[in-house]
Amino acid sequence: MGTSSRGGPGGRRMVGYLESTRNLVGCGGGAVGLGLHFAGLGGAWWPGIVAALYVVGVLLAPGPRPVTPGRVPDVPVPDAPLPAPPVRWVELDALAGYLGTVALPSSVKLDDLVERLRVVGPGPAAERIVLRRLPVAVDGYLRARTWERWTPDGEDPGVALAREVERMAAVLAG
Repeated sequence: MGTSSRGGPGGRRMVGYLESTRNLVGCGGGAVGLGLHFAGLGGAWWPGIVAALYVVGVLLAPGPRPVTPGRVPDVPVPDAPLPAPPVRWVELDALAGYLGTVALPSSVKLDDLVERLRVVGPGPAAERIVLRRLPVAVDGYLRARTWERWTPDGEDPGVALAREVERMAAVLAG
């Protein structure tokens, strides 16, 4: 920000002091002095009491910790990296569960595609297939099966679904 660097080194020291433990403890002492004044104690001497309690707080608070240059804390380093946990792909599990409940032709080979998706794992192409392309293809198959009686000259919905599954498998392979 523009205001952070304007003050120069003196401004940084001032902000450092205002954020320090000593200043905060001193402000707490001053607040206690104000509380005593509002409670009716101290009389006309209340500004001196507030200032004195602030100074006492500043003097009693611990100072900043000394920094030893060049000392790096010892951090234990593991011998070997830990193996990554297996990826749990909730969307793929839900889609596989749904596909298990739908009557699909065996020529489509959806099980092979789902298994390949599990091996590949989440990625841009695989996520697009799981979240959009495969559900739309299966939905299109189910809708085409509904209208198959009224369009006897049309393409077999199972063949169209198998072709789309092959395209998705090619995307994963490539």
